[in-house]
Amino acid sequence: MRKWVMGMLAAALILGLAVPALASGDPTGANVPADKLTAIGLNFVWVIVAGSLVFFMQAGFALVETGFTRAKNAAHTMGMNLMVFLVGAIGFWLVGFPLMFGNVGALATLTGTNVLSSGLAISGWNIIGTKGWLLTGEAYDVAVITMFFFQMVFMDTAVTIPTGAMAERIKFSAVIVGSFFISMLLYPVFGNWVWGGGFLAQLGPKLGLGHGVVDFAGSGVVHAIGGMAALAAAIVLGPRIGKYKKDGTSVTIAGHDLPMGILGTIILFFGWFGFNAGSTLAGSDLRLAVVEVNTMMAGAVGGFAALMYWKAKSGKFDIGMMCNGALAGLVAITAPAGFVSPMIAVVIGGIAGLLVVFSLEFIDKKLKIDDPVGAISVHAVNGIWGIVALGLFADGTYGAGLNGVAGGVTGLFYGNAGQLVAQLIDVGVIVVWGFGLSYLFFKGYDKLFGLRVTPAEEIAGLDLPEMGALAYPDFVLAEEQAGAEAEPAAPHRVAARAYAD
Repeated sequence: MRKWVMGMLAAALILGLAVPALASGDPTGANVPADKLTAIGLNFVWVIVAGSLVFFMQAGFALVETGFTRAKNAAHTMGMNLMVFLVGAIGFWLVGFPLMFGNVGALATLTGTNVLSSGLAISGWNIIGTKGWLLTGEAYDVAVITMFFFQMVFMDTAVTIPTGAMAERIKFSAVIVGSFFISMLLYPVFGNWVWGGGFLAQLGPKLGLGHGVVDFAGSGVVHAIGGMAALAAAIVLGPRIGKYKKDGTSVTIAGHDLPMGILGTIILFFGWFGFNAGSTLAGSDLRLAVVEVNTMMAGAVGGFAALMYWKAKSGKFDIGMMCNGALAGLVAITAPAGFVSPMIAVVIGGIAGLLVVFSLEFIDKKLKIDDPVGAISVHAVNGIWGIVALGLFADGTYGAGLNGVAGGVTGLFYGNAGQLVAQLIDVGVIVVWGFGLSYLFFKGYDKLFGLRVTPAEEIAGLDLPEMGALAYPDFVLAEEQAGAEAEPAAPHRVAARAYAD
């Protein structure tokens, strides 16, 4: 793997030195008309600030996943959450961004002009982009680079989601390769189909299905795709040791730091305001105020609905359910955030909060799929709900001209069944592409190299065997189990017994 990575970086360096001479973009913004500079500058600042909030969500994911898993794997889980950003950024720069936005007209939102306009099409249906390689040539342009930054942190969310479902038994090296797969192929190709002028976006102008597939900030493009990869990985990996008894009964494996998980949820909630409202791509688009409130209310109602449902069912206020309910509401509102009213956002969030509870129990107890942090239920299931919700509830007050279709985006309950049909087609493509391709990748990788650590390493905890360091070295305790081995155990086994599972 090291030779492969070094070879890619060397090739990128050679191309990066050779291509700038052909640059024809606007790398300083000097070509922006003076009378438009203030408005365009506002758009740039808004997108960069919003993208920075989205990047901070990485800390939220790291805290949620680490807090809701066991202490013996804390360094490994935290490490994955940083590593996937590093790898994802490289992969998206090398290949992902040109495939996703190499034929996009969305850049016009930033500057009023389209910069990249070349892609691969079949019979008039756009499939992938073909410009913008390594941010050179035409892509050495302030508008393109601003879009790259914003879309790169979105990609980072998609590449991070599977880590929660793979936690506590995946090889670190496998996550590295998987992150290249998602950032270079799985995410950008599907992203092109929806956000890059691809065939799903063309369903409106070509077939009259509303505005074609619409996904304001990525319930489908980001969350459902990442969630489908999480589902495929969890199935191929299989459950953690001790998760299911011989009779199939599910065993709860408690996380080691609930306050950490709550803090992570709060950080994710905060970052979501940039995630959704930033997707206007324009600080001058006043609809962003509606988007912010829709985001807030859907997340709040989702968390409260899950909390109260579980209280009624079990008699206890479950912190994990509350956190996952809030995240589910946020995921669900991400697609329709720009196209519905706050009242409808409350409905969407409430349904998401209940849906995530039902999904968590079904996936765990019926399907016997081990998902340590509920990533599949939060992101895949509620990402799909968000896509469908847009097709039902979009009220026509926003989105005029989107994908080249006149008028605002209108859903079934406002008289446009075609929009719902387009959204349902999107769901089908998400399942086939997102889950199907991911399953083939993880299954193939497992056959060739192995996805999972050894049973001994898993029982001991992945921190020492995989990372060479413990997250909490001061908490190592002496042997306490009756009938302990006479000979001293390996260091990671001693450490593992110290961490209460």
